[in-house]
Amino acid sequence: MRENKYMLIYNELADKIQKGKIESNSMLPSEYILAEQFSTSRETIRKALNLLSQNGYIQKIKGKGSVVLDVKKFDFPVSGLVSFREIAESSGKAWRTNVHELVLVKPDETLCQHLKISGKEEVWQVIRSREVDQENIILDKDYIRRKFVPTITKDICEVSLYQYFEKNLGLVISFAKKEITVEEATEEDYKYLDMKEYNHVVVVRNQVYLDDTSLLQYTESRHRLDKFRFVDFARREHR
Repeated sequence: MRENKYMLIYNELADKIQKGKIESNSMLPSEYILAEQFSTSRETIRKALNLLSQNGYIQKIKGKGSVVLDVKKFDFPVSGLVSFREIAESSGKAWRTNVHELVLVKPDETLCQHLKISGKEEVWQVIRSREVDQENIILDKDYIRRKFVPTITKDICEVSLYQYFEKNLGLVISFAKKEITVEEATEEDYKYLDMKEYNHVVVVRNQVYLDDTSLLQYTESRHRLDKFRFVDFARREHR
């Protein structure tokens, strides 16, 4: 019965944290107070708190208690190709895309290497920040070959580039090569993102290919550290 009790306590506290009824960065009541609230022993409370800690809901700080962690994160699939809009809409959160730049540029040497093109080919440069729950937490820098995308408007950038590519232009996006690093924040990050106390960002670089293996787009997506986690499904090969 005691094991069932601590699981009930864990589930109740985890549910309240997920729904925001217990706010992030707040302190949970002491083990003594929780034991009184749930009419159980401190040992049972301790088991529930240990499970909350193991699953990323709280951080136990020696001499202070248990601080509630921010669990409002997006899951970005590492192996999949999913647009921000698709992820945001499935999350049920309030979101918006802010377009800061939409210009045609001649690529520099670095961009030529990323897109595997010559310096004579024109490229769309799109810089957007992604706002979730009234916080700017992603900076997306897209470079798209004009050869495949003759025109782009600000309205398209605010809604979904992938939707426009696939439904309006008939392009078939097939696969991407990804690189994920953690880097120091730049002046651009501080300009467009609500960085708070953070001085590093997660950077995801994508080279996006069409079904005929033509390279369509190079993207640099810069994420505030605390709001995102990247997930993948891996299967072991048996030989």
